[in-house]
Amino acid sequence: MAAFDPWDPAFLADPYPVYAELRERGRVHYFEPTNQWLVPHHADVSALLRDRRLGRTYQHRFTHEDFGRTAPPPEHEPFHVLNDHGMLDLEPPDHTRIRRLVSKAFTPRTVEQLKPYVSGLAGELVDRLVGAGGGDLLRDVAEPLPVAVIAEMLGIPEADRAPLRPWSADICGMYELNPSEDAASRAVRASVEFSEYLRELIAERRKEPGDDLISGLIAAHDEGDRLTEQEMISTCVLLLNAGHEATVNATVNGWWALFRNPEQLAALRADHSLVPSAIEELMRYDTPLQLFERWVLDEIEIDGTVVPRGAEIAMLFGSANHDTEIFANPGTLDLTRKDNPHISFSAGIHYCIGAPLARIELAASMTALLEKAPTLSLAAEPERKPNFVIRGLEGLSVEVG
Repeated sequence: MAAFDPWDPAFLADPYPVYAELRERGRVHYFEPTNQWLVPHHADVSALLRDRRLGRTYQHRFTHEDFGRTAPPPEHEPFHVLNDHGMLDLEPPDHTRIRRLVSKAFTPRTVEQLKPYVSGLAGELVDRLVGAGGGDLLRDVAEPLPVAVIAEMLGIPEADRAPLRPWSADICGMYELNPSEDAASRAVRASVEFSEYLRELIAERRKEPGDDLISGLIAAHDEGDRLTEQEMISTCVLLLNAGHEATVNATVNGWWALFRNPEQLAALRADHSLVPSAIEELMRYDTPLQLFERWVLDEIEIDGTVVPRGAEIAMLFGSANHDTEIFANPGTLDLTRKDNPHISFSAGIHYCIGAPLARIELAASMTALLEKAPTLSLAAEPERKPNFVIRGLEGLSVEVG
């Protein structure tokens, strides 16, 4: 296990050879530094994402003590209240109820209606980048697009949007392995500030409903069920965090991969109809979410190894997406790849509710860059963020012309 080191810059630069070693050595590996069982194979990850013996939480069945776990420190409570009421970290029946209610507001029709807005905004952002002769693709295009889209959906006024990305980044810091106390305090502060802001906005929408998603969440009901205020706040934060973190990182990881594979970039520039398959392949090739965790609610066995109740499984999405048993030549970027069952959007009951919107955003920014910046090129070698779970770059410096 010495090669698997999620804090080592060399590993973070390219974890995929280490994943290949893990897959070669077995189907499950205990990793002592995080007290987790690593699962690297696609078939196992795909099956475990659907296995009801595992859960994103255990508190619907056990106390911390019963489960052999220590309760989070009281000073972290604002983060956990926010996080634990979002559907990503709930299990049935609460997950089923909340997802059903959110789905009433977050409909395919709602997402489809956003296409012209997303396309127009992507075009404006790329026009600015071209006008400046280049810039930072992350700061100038990849980041503002999904943040603006989800803020527009939620009905967050433009003047209030500046703190959204910093709040999200601070909250998401808690999803890394063994986060520091400094990361925890930033996440707590962001949780408090973001929650207070949304509480006020929800109160305003109760008085004066609009055609935005928050108004839709307030109105959503089913057989007498409604979302509580905390569930609405947690849902909005989840939609913002999940609704742009993956898209931002998929965009910059994707273009960095294209610049390193010029023959694939040339093929894409020659045939824009490759955009849909290119998006799927780029999300597989350098996965924005590398790891997803589950608690073992009932003892399971993986290839003869018993993983006990109370343990934590770490499913390695990045490894699963490079499994040679599923993908031919997984280390090769192939934008025409036809059979591409990547699991970058997860699977099972926690499959990403925002996947259709993410695909629309990725297609809009990629199409705008191909059409408006056909000579886009790398201006400087990028620096990778020192994160493992959420994989991205500090920036991506590009030039046009």
